[in-house]
Amino acid sequence: MSDAAQPTAAEVRAAAEAIKTALDRHLAAVERRSGEDDPAVSEAFNQLAAAAEVYDELLYDRYDEVTPFEIPGTEELPPYAGPEEPNAISVLIRRDYAVAEPQRLLAQAQRVEAAEYDETGGAAEGGAGTVPGALGVLFGEFEPDEIASRHKEFGLEEGDSTLWVTAAEEPPEAGEWLEAPFEHIDPQGVVCRFDVSAVFDDEEDEEEGADEEDDLEFVEDEER
Repeated sequence: MSDAAQPTAAEVRAAAEAIKTALDRHLAAVERRSGEDDPAVSEAFNQLAAAAEVYDELLYDRYDEVTPFEIPGTEELPPYAGPEEPNAISVLIRRDYAVAEPQRLLAQAQRVEAAEYDETGGAAEGGAGTVPGALGVLFGEFEPDEIASRHKEFGLEEGDSTLWVTAAEEPPEAGEWLEAPFEHIDPQGVVCRFDVSAVFDDEEDEEEGADEEDDLEFVEDEER
């Protein structure tokens, strides 16, 4: 960032004051909470997280310093407003992987193709000769859960993952969502959500042996 674009000291100070105000509002909302899913608490949480993020960015841009705050996501799901007794659910899963060992990935895919050749007596398709082709072979052969449990065998390294369970009155018509499987999700129909991230592991490692009162975190492994 150029000097001209850097925030001023006054802007950093104002961001710090905004955190103090947001902290007071969050505590007040918690003290007055009317239930487990009080929208006022959720709103105060989001405001506090947003204020912390702004301060963290300005502090780094101005002074090249960071805070102990960690905010993997600043938005909470809205309160559930789906059917009380859903007749159908959808489970949305995303898992990220890094291709850590391409040669291992290729070798595993080639073994799958060779086994198919032995079983059918026909010619192997040859898709395992490239990394995209090998991924297609492996994910076509193994269930996603099996790949998740054996990812190291396939030369993959786990990244972040998330699982959403959504509820509906009726199951969708067969084939109607296949072209855009993750669009048109109503946030108020999400029953529960579970996130796994290296961010959380890093925090645990950094805090091991330290006084927990020294850190202020805005992290939710499980929302609702």
